[in-house]
Amino acid sequence: MKIPPAMPQTLVIEAGRAERHYWADLWRYRELLGFLAWRDIKVRYQQTLLGAAWAIIQPLASVAIFTFVFGRLAGMPSGNEPYFIVVMAGQLAWQLFANTLSNTSGSMVGNAHLISKIYFPRLTVPLATLAVALVDFAILLGLFGAALAWTGIVPTWRALLLPAFILLALALALGAGLWLAALTVRFRDFRIVVPFLLQIGVFATPVGYRTDFLPNWQALLALNPMTGVIDAFRWCLLGEGAVFHLESLVFSLAWAAVLIVTGVWFFRRSERSFADII
Repeated sequence: MKIPPAMPQTLVIEAGRAERHYWADLWRYRELLGFLAWRDIKVRYQQTLLGAAWAIIQPLASVAIFTFVFGRLAGMPSGNEPYFIVVMAGQLAWQLFANTLSNTSGSMVGNAHLISKIYFPRLTVPLATLAVALVDFAILLGLFGAALAWTGIVPTWRALLLPAFILLALALALGAGLWLAALTVRFRDFRIVVPFLLQIGVFATPVGYRTDFLPNWQALLALNPMTGVIDAFRWCLLGEGAVFHLESLVFSLAWAAVLIVTGVWFFRRSERSFADII
């Protein structure tokens, strides 16, 4: 049986074609997304003395400091749970948000050698950075599970809702990160501004204390979109003793929707000039 010759492929280049097929191209380049994600994970721990242990050491150091400052010195109440468990639950949400925001905001500048040479949907780069934040989060979540077992705390059915709040934290960080990633290409000052904002933000966010024991400050704390996420994490993981205010969660959901929509719009609008100015 004679096999017919393969039909030659035709490459069509026309103005605006990439714009019309952008989201289809994003799916077509999914293997590149996986490659970049795996590369970022390897680079994160390559040639380090302690390797993945850094994903544990840094959060635990923060937990120890917050427990000492807020639990011992300030005498903040923790409810029925040990204070370090309350802090660890808050640290879970904050670490996921902070790592995602930090990685996403610097992703375009960090991959300048790719962006200036070849075409691919630029949104692939910030999306790939989510993998590192999720790996660090998984390690810390396993450590938190061990801490719960050690203290005898058994999560309730609420823990089944945790993936929804993980997605909410990622949406907030990714939406803000897309804005910052595009701005960092043009203004390199943001490489300094982002770590500074995260250092301040950890104290303006209820990582080291519970909002339900600060009724006079709840309205002000709720203006921070991460407040609703952290309270939701504690509600999921700490059993019946933890509560959160629905208003804070609704505010966080609204912020996440606004940031994702406007972040994608601004990133897509700015990416046309990335290769020229990066």
